Amino acid sequence: MDTLAHQRPTTALDPLIAFRADEPAVDARRQVLGDPVFVGGIALGEAGELAPARKVLLVDDHDLVRLGIRALMGNLRRVEWLEAASLADAVELYHEHSDIALVLLDLNLADCKGLQGLARLLNAHPSARVVVLSGTQDEFVVRQAKAMGAAGYLHKGGSPDAMRETLRAILDVDSPGKGGSARTAQHFPKFPSASSYDRVAELGARHLEILELVLSGCANQEISNSTKLSLGTVKNYVSTILLALDVRSRSHLISLFR
Repeated sequence: MDTLAHQRPTTALDPLIAFRADEPAVDARRQVLGDPVFVGGIALGEAGELAPARKVLLVDDHDLVRLGIRALMGNLRRVEWLEAASLADAVELYHEHSDIALVLLDLNLADCKGLQGLARLLNAHPSARVVVLSGTQDEFVVRQAKAMGAAGYLHKGGSPDAMRETLRAILDVDSPGKGGSARTAQHFPKFPSASSYDRVAELGARHLEILELVLSGCANQEISNSTKLSLGTVKNYVSTILLALDVRSRSHLISLFR
């Protein structure tokens, strides 16, 4: 365990992972928290009532990260955790459990890169409430996630208290009338921006899809395979994006959002 921990970048989850390191391995598809506990002595349900367990689907392809997040969020009362190590498993689990209250979705999965995972999950299950879980601090990614229908954005490098409170607040909004646009905006962090982001809004949907894949590190051939577009068409889209954002190369483009 120590050797593996040294191979990962330090995040806010590391102290929690170390604290829970002696726990047995869990099934990557399902894990239920047992005895309920309180957040500062306050239950998530109405006062005097036993709140029903709410299912949260955690999607991340690293066992240690899933373990750390569950430890971090362990103070949430009456939460039943479902776990998936791939987007395919997540889609299947959501189909099996239609009463899932929230999905925590990592953006860098083995079978899906970037916001395409969010798009595919919402396409398969339009009513899903999805919170993006990512180490990326790009304002472009946050804006796109929100525009695509995400319920929130959790940065893996954020403080444990902030992450826990954000998730608790999102879980506590059970209906549109209980929340509001102002409250929803609080679930999306603000990162340093630049004028280039404003030009992104002028791009079409397909351009945005390809831009997101470029920012994920995909080569033209990979983008072609993913989008089912010809290689020549992909090159034309990439050239248009570079021109629209007034950048000289792919590396220059990527640097604007890093």
